[in-house]
Amino acid sequence: MFIAFIQNAIIQGIPLLLGSTGEIITEKSGHLNLGIPGIMYVGGICGVIGSFMYEDSFADKSLMNPVLAILIPFLCCMLGSLIMGLIYCFLTVTLRANQNVTGLALTTFGVGFGNFFGGSLIKLSNTDMPSITLSTTSRFFKQTLPFASDLGWFGEIFLSYSFLAYLAVAIALVASYILTRTRTGLHLRAVGENPATADAAGINVTRYKYSATIIGSMIAGLGGLYYVMDYACGIWSNDAFGDRGWLAIAIVIFAIWRPNLSIVGSILFGGLFIVHHYIPNLSMSDQELFKMIPYLVTIIVLIIISMREKRENQPPAHLGLPYFREER
Repeated sequence: MFIAFIQNAIIQGIPLLLGSTGEIITEKSGHLNLGIPGIMYVGGICGVIGSFMYEDSFADKSLMNPVLAILIPFLCCMLGSLIMGLIYCFLTVTLRANQNVTGLALTTFGVGFGNFFGGSLIKLSNTDMPSITLSTTSRFFKQTLPFASDLGWFGEIFLSYSFLAYLAVAIALVASYILTRTRTGLHLRAVGENPATADAAGINVTRYKYSATIIGSMIAGLGGLYYVMDYACGIWSNDAFGDRGWLAIAIVIFAIWRPNLSIVGSILFGGLFIVHHYIPNLSMSDQELFKMIPYLVTIIVLIIISMREKRENQPPAHLGLPYFREER
């Protein structure tokens, strides 16, 4: 049971890890993107659209090309997430719209976009169930290392996941290295801390804000694709994501804006999200109380961070504030 809990916590945490890593990169540029839940939703539905079109073109699913079956939804997810990131950047960077309002609007739009096209695909599939099943594509996405089962508990805990899970961890580690050890990361952090000073030093503030937000959106969109193709076994149901997008934003605070710490935070939050399933004889009301634990942990961490007042544990100084170059 313990091994099963750890495995499920990791699987549950991967979408949170992708979403939080994308949001950390975005926030390092000084932009608070509350549209992450909507971007993850759009990333998921765009992958489903690409997968549905490819899978539906085969009467015999065994003839599907595994590489194309993975590549098509992957690229569709990237494209949809990129467009959402561009919309956010255009509104908040170019037009200097309020970041909080824009992010919430993107979340509402993303959920509506996903539900509309999800409902349309359900009608096209001529099924009596209110969902789409892409089991063949999901099987390709869920492929694991063949020798994992031969290594006992070590293989089950560390080596029994799909490539997207390892890609999520790799992205978080690479992002952490870039932010802390490279000139690009230094410039990005400078833009988030004081864009006027960065601009005076010759750093292209607009380019860094656009790049960070778009890359962060694409990474977060992969969280939606992972949820559908791996966690949900290729089944798309409208409004099935729950509050995972908001949990990803909460992990940003828990990880104190460090992508490497978000790996631990995502697994912890993933475990807290499902721990009520492993406690016997819980009533429905008690289960709802357990679902509150991740948010309570976030509040506690936020209080501790505020009390310690260490600058390296604080959010970027210019987070959520628009930059007007004319005011330098």
